[in-house]
Amino acid sequence: MSYRRLLGRLAYGSRYDRVPWGQRVYVRPGERMIREAQWKWLTRRAPVLPLDDYRRLRSLGEIEEFLSCMMCGEARQQPLFEPAGETGSWRYYVVRCPSCGFLYRNPNVRPERLGDLYATGYSKFLSGKYAANRQRRYDLTMKAFSPVFDEGKERRLLDFGSGVGLFLELAERRGFEAYGVDLSPESVEQANERLSKARTYFGAPEDVPEIAAGGFDVITLWSVLAHLPRPLEDFKTFRRLLAPGGVLLILTVNARSLLLKAYGAAWSGFTKNHLMFYSSETVRTLLGRTGFAGVAFAPHYGDTIEAGTTNLAPDLVTRLRRNVELSDGGNMMRVLAFADEEAIGRWGGGPLTIHRLHA
Repeated sequence: MSYRRLLGRLAYGSRYDRVPWGQRVYVRPGERMIREAQWKWLTRRAPVLPLDDYRRLRSLGEIEEFLSCMMCGEARQQPLFEPAGETGSWRYYVVRCPSCGFLYRNPNVRPERLGDLYATGYSKFLSGKYAANRQRRYDLTMKAFSPVFDEGKERRLLDFGSGVGLFLELAERRGFEAYGVDLSPESVEQANERLSKARTYFGAPEDVPEIAAGGFDVITLWSVLAHLPRPLEDFKTFRRLLAPGGVLLILTVNARSLLLKAYGAAWSGFTKNHLMFYSSETVRTLLGRTGFAGVAFAPHYGDTIEAGTTNLAPDLVTRLRRNVELSDGGNMMRVLAFADEEAIGRWGGGPLTIHRLHA
């Protein structure tokens, strides 16, 4: 038995043994405060290094480069984690910006070599176990931001990083004039075999005339943000491609997740192809610097909780929801960005709290 399990058994007995690991930190009494304290201790204790000193500690891979913070320009590095694959097939280093708290991989992947991560085998991953519950997650997220996605008739949508077309399939069913782009040629081929009216293309938006012309009412990034090596450049492009009144939806791993604070390098958000890790604070910085007018967040309680298929007892569901709202918003971060004041006026009503980025 690992020391973590032993400590958990001593503290909580066996009551929570049947609760999935991803939910335990949200339902065990007192654990939220323990994990928050653990994170504060880690970030205060970890050394802060000048970039030149940090470079001397790390070897540089063929497709990699060293970075300063993309969000604020800070060059100093605070090394925190060394995630690795179970079989040792990959390993990288995650640092924290000591000025703004942004988490990112350093060394990182050079933009011109990003396609190397998706050249072979990625479509198999996207259409395997990963795909089993993806469309349910898309539906739940669209519901969280209703009515933005309720009706797509006479509205243009771009799915950036469209994979094998799982979301585009839903978008065309809702009536959107839907397009996609992706860096995996295998995925693009599979997506176009799947789709009826929507079309997806290999490459970047500027490579495709139908997309480069812009005028999109909606742009979606489903589990894509963490993969972008030059987010400021990409988000300036997204802002340009949006029509007046347009919105951008993001679903990404949450760098304020209580699970990250609990499990460190073993956190599920540290995967082979992830490059940068955002919180509600750093994603606001990204959107504000690239011309967006406002942003709203919707908590993610977990797919089974929201779909009503969980095996958790009702009192534990209530506790989980409360702790998600009090801490971090969940292990996934749901973001709706508004291009301009027209978008805020059109879609900003209901339960959403709008944070203006240039007040």
